[in-house]
Amino acid sequence: MDERMPAAGRPPVLVFMGVSGTGKSTVGAMLAGRLGWPFQEGDDLHPAANVEKMRRGHALTDADRLPWLDIVAAWIDERIAAGEPGIITCSALKRSYRDILRRDGVVFVHFAGTPELVFQRLMQRQGHFMPPALLDSQFAALEPPAADEQAIVIDVALPPAEQAALIAAAIGRD
Repeated sequence: MDERMPAAGRPPVLVFMGVSGTGKSTVGAMLAGRLGWPFQEGDDLHPAANVEKMRRGHALTDADRLPWLDIVAAWIDERIAAGEPGIITCSALKRSYRDILRRDGVVFVHFAGTPELVFQRLMQRQGHFMPPALLDSQFAALEPPAADEQAIVIDVALPPAEQAALIAAAIGRD
């Protein structure tokens, strides 16, 4: 686990990031319930055209992602303006995407795993618009958080409850 945390005093907004199938939503909902924090599934904020494009097996372009990232950023801004914590999922694969979301008090939680493990999980997942065929394009686009970004790195091979506990400990909420 890697910790680069914001200054104490302000409740953080956690952006659970990483490729599809890493468990961001599962752990996000679990941790939000444990902490009593608002939780937003970022995939629910995608414009319908993005969802349909991915459902057809086409990777999103940077231009496709910008309106979605703006919506995610607005959710983050609402939390910060209210002085409230929150958890939102968003692939945030590239640094340029994270730059759109970056604010004081935002901590990225990178769910990291091997392509083989994540592919295995995607093959078991049902009812999601992201087909496993797009996983390679996500790993190709992935730029893990750099040393100068406020981030926690979580190994997705760990059980979800352990992942949630590690995140809570990293932000001082254990």
